[in-house]
Amino acid sequence: MAKPEIFDTAIQPETAVLVGIILPQDSEEKEREYLEELAFLVDTAGGIVKEVFIQKLNHPDRATFVGSGKLDEIKAYVEAEEIDIVVFDDELSPSQLRNIERELKVKILDRSNLILDIFARRAKTAQAKTQVELAQLQYLLPRLTRMWTHLERQRGGIGMRGPGESQIESDRRMILNKIALLKERLKAIDKQAETQRKNRGQLIRVALVGYTNVGKSTIMNLISKSDVFAENKLFATLDTTVRKVVIENLPFLLSDTVGFIRKLPHHLVECFKSTLDEVREADVLLHVVDISHPSFEDHIRAVNETLKELGALDKPVITVFNKIDAYRGHQDEHDPGTGEEGEVRPVTLAEFKKSWMARHNSPAVFISATDKTNVDEFRKRLYETVVDMHTKRYPYDNLLY
Repeated sequence: MAKPEIFDTAIQPETAVLVGIILPQDSEEKEREYLEELAFLVDTAGGIVKEVFIQKLNHPDRATFVGSGKLDEIKAYVEAEEIDIVVFDDELSPSQLRNIERELKVKILDRSNLILDIFARRAKTAQAKTQVELAQLQYLLPRLTRMWTHLERQRGGIGMRGPGESQIESDRRMILNKIALLKERLKAIDKQAETQRKNRGQLIRVALVGYTNVGKSTIMNLISKSDVFAENKLFATLDTTVRKVVIENLPFLLSDTVGFIRKLPHHLVECFKSTLDEVREADVLLHVVDISHPSFEDHIRAVNETLKELGALDKPVITVFNKIDAYRGHQDEHDPGTGEEGEVRPVTLAEFKKSWMARHNSPAVFISATDKTNVDEFRKRLYETVVDMHTKRYPYDNLLY
């Protein structure tokens, strides 16, 4: 009796290649960091990176972003290895997207589109889903023409408009109507959220902010003793979580927010401003930094730029350097130090801490949320900050702190 055939029905992860360019003002090291982050984004989205292509250019090629020669090289690899997706590290224009897709004949994504895909997977609440859909439609609108390249455009003057063009106009109107509807829906959701915030009474509000995947959700769980989803993926948290926390006899509100990232698309920030209202309305910000990451100072700048865009950079901030258990001694860009024969010497944690405190007139703590190292010091610093703020705001409060 013949054995029955067994078929593998598991969905195979899509394979991808990454593409980046180095401009005259950029360094190769910096671009490789961006591409490592892009690879992490692909992994978060469920793909497997097979190869990376980097091209040095004075400016992006208007037609193909990387130039025809490099595109031919990418095409040869894609065809030979049967690659599913090609992901570009920068946002592509509609014409670049169309030209590259026509040449490579596989799915083409840029960083913005990839982030939107991850957001769509992570969105759980009505607010997050509405914001993601709005951002997706705003991204799609100027790129509609690539969907109709199979329809031959008729050329000429009046009365010679082709069917593809009229279909595009119809789709554009439909998308614009949908965008208007989603904006109205977000306004209604925002009103509900605003009412909820007003009903929280006189409690001081503390918001966790930081680059994506720095451990904000782990710290949230540690401080609030709650069970917020946390994993080693980019954008693990998308929806804002708010918990009431009590340290000693002092209650306050602690919120966890979506992580920031370098090259975060502007329209995505715009769509998620309502989610980030918790940041704008917070009394204190806990800026969590993954000190074990080689580019953590870049991450700090990226977060501060987004906070500035949100109008929240002037709030009291406690910088929380997390993952000190994994710190391996990076070069401090402000105080690199040198070893024998002028070699750059990695800065120890104690040296970096001393250097940071000397340069910044703001509180900072150094912890490991997973190992619970220095957590008591962190709690004490947070408690003192909230007490001071509560005392100034409610001087006649009968509570004794």
